[in-house]
Amino acid sequence: MSNRHSNIFMDKKIRIAIAGSRGYPYVYSGYETFVKELAERLVTKEFDVTVYNHRNLFTSFPKSVSGIHLVYIPTIEKKTLSQFIHSFQSILHACWKKFDIILVMNSANGPFGLFTKIFHRKAAINVDGLEWLRPKWRGLGARYFYWASKMATKLYDVIITDSLEMQKIYENLFHCPSVYIAYGAEIRKSQKPSLIKRWNLEERGYYLIVGRLIPDNNAHLIVKEFLQTDSTRKLVIVGDVPYKDSFAADLKAKKDVRLVFTGYIKDQDVLEELYHHCYAYLHGHEFGGTNPALLRALGNRCAIVALDTPFSREVLNDGEYGLFFTKKVGSLRDLLLEIEAAPALVEEFRNKSQRRILECYTWGKIIDQYIDLFKKMAGKER
Repeated sequence: MSNRHSNIFMDKKIRIAIAGSRGYPYVYSGYETFVKELAERLVTKEFDVTVYNHRNLFTSFPKSVSGIHLVYIPTIEKKTLSQFIHSFQSILHACWKKFDIILVMNSANGPFGLFTKIFHRKAAINVDGLEWLRPKWRGLGARYFYWASKMATKLYDVIITDSLEMQKIYENLFHCPSVYIAYGAEIRKSQKPSLIKRWNLEERGYYLIVGRLIPDNNAHLIVKEFLQTDSTRKLVIVGDVPYKDSFAADLKAKKDVRLVFTGYIKDQDVLEELYHHCYAYLHGHEFGGTNPALLRALGNRCAIVALDTPFSREVLNDGEYGLFFTKKVGSLRDLLLEIEAAPALVEEFRNKSQRRILECYTWGKIIDQYIDLFKKMAGKER
């Protein structure tokens, strides 16, 4: 550890509360993975960390895990309100405690910055993606997310954006400066290739999708375009939604021997092997910033075929580290046919993919930036 982050510069530990995610060590999505990586590293750097957990998702309730304090907050079990009400209660609870900093996840919690103002608590919010553009939030939901994101820029001390493109959007749309700190990933090597055999998969014998089965991740588009090819490879779809949903059900109902729906995979070793041995990772996420699944694919030495968005272009450095398709009919189909016939090109992308993580997205670099931010907010910078 560099001297600049030594606790010699702190007369006491900085107390940080993290709210707005499903909790720790519950791993469900990018938010929870981020909370896990951040919290575990902060406690090794002499920070005192408390994470607010969605009580309904846990079966046991230890007061601490890995040196991280845990607070369990119950909520109602409604698809659209469960996490919202949990975050409301968590942030309000944190305001009553003597935390130096409250870190809030998700722009949906923008209005709750009012509590941090009233209680004079220093607070930062990681706003994530363009929630108001997601198809599932059409109408009132979209208007709320836009308003909540705007309120976040007025109520929180610091706005954190995880991509340069998202930083530009907040500057242009809300006239709000933000602190850019990306998401992180690790460099991985294959440890146990046999783990993919449970689905009768062969090395380089399949394409891979990882993500929730929601419209804006475009799994339906990828599946449709893939089925238009004559590829003998399989398409493995990792992910689901934790509620009854017609979109996900219709997608999983598609019948083709090449389609493999795994559902959620909680065993991270299995997931790493699926990444590592795919022919190419197909990325359809549309409205986020720096996407965790995309970074994880790079860290696992995947060749990347991504939907052409400003966020994907930023991560893949305008095509240096991957290929792009559009939502135009036939775009992905034609690209898949091209790479089916060009294994050397696929291998070229695979051989350089991890370099991108080392350049910009190592967890060590990301956590150092958060530490600098928290020390500045707490008035304890060097």
